[in-house]
Amino acid sequence: MKKLIPAYVRVPVIFFLVFGAMEYFIDSGDRAAFIKYPMVSVFLFVFLFLLIAIEITVSAIDNITYQMLTEEQKAKLEEVSAISYKESEWFKKLMQKLTKTEPIENEANLLLSHDYDGIRELDNNLPPWWVYLFYGCIAFAAIYLVRFEIMGGDNQEMELKKELAQAKIDVAEYMKTAPDLMDEKTVTLLTDPADLAIGKTIFTTNCAACHRADAGGQIGPNLTDDHWILGGGIKNLFHTVTNGGRDGKGMISWKGTLKPKEIQKVTSYILSLQGSNPKDPKAPDGEVWVDDAAAPAAK
Repeated sequence: MKKLIPAYVRVPVIFFLVFGAMEYFIDSGDRAAFIKYPMVSVFLFVFLFLLIAIEITVSAIDNITYQMLTEEQKAKLEEVSAISYKESEWFKKLMQKLTKTEPIENEANLLLSHDYDGIRELDNNLPPWWVYLFYGCIAFAAIYLVRFEIMGGDNQEMELKKELAQAKIDVAEYMKTAPDLMDEKTVTLLTDPADLAIGKTIFTTNCAACHRADAGGQIGPNLTDDHWILGGGIKNLFHTVTNGGRDGKGMISWKGTLKPKEIQKVTSYILSLQGSNPKDPKAPDGEVWVDDAAAPAAK
């Protein structure tokens, strides 16, 4: 029996529609859902198998039903199947409802009195689909006018600004608890002995060669006094270690070697050495740094 859409088109279309829907609705991160979740692959395989099985079953039923028909019924069925869908009754009725076209025999009743060099104009009605679309546009325009011009609804530019502002808030909140996204604006001073012990290990491994194991200074400046070249405090020191010192003669950038959490620990350890007075310290470099955010001492 003739079908509008053949099986070799119908089966792949249905399968890939289901496949696309699963990939869209299943949150699998940066990997495809059927790769990340093996059960999805199993489901898709079973679904494809059932689709093919259903098509084979339906085809077999059609063949058996056809064989049970009489010769007269077979001839009538073949005659109906030979008619294209454009010539079928249901298609003609559908197009008539959509277009409201008049038969060619009624053309004389539609002629207007206009005559342009022998060209006559027909008074055809507008297609219903066009008329309804036009009415829909009018309704949409009225709703749009009330929503955005009278009630002051957010337009696309305002929605974008609000989303960007909310995104900045979300990023700031996330960075407070995400060590790998820490920067000099969100870093805090650590005082826990376990964190300072890790910071000491990092300092001994990476910093002692230039600043000495006691941080008294050698090639690099003394880190135990109150003089700083690029500013003291946890935020300035975090920035200096992360991005490096002065161009051409300062410390290298450590952001490619140490993670933000490690830099936080080593800078906290360095600040814990303030006033430790190591033996034979290097002469002070830079200027005395005073924390403007610190509370003034009581008199």
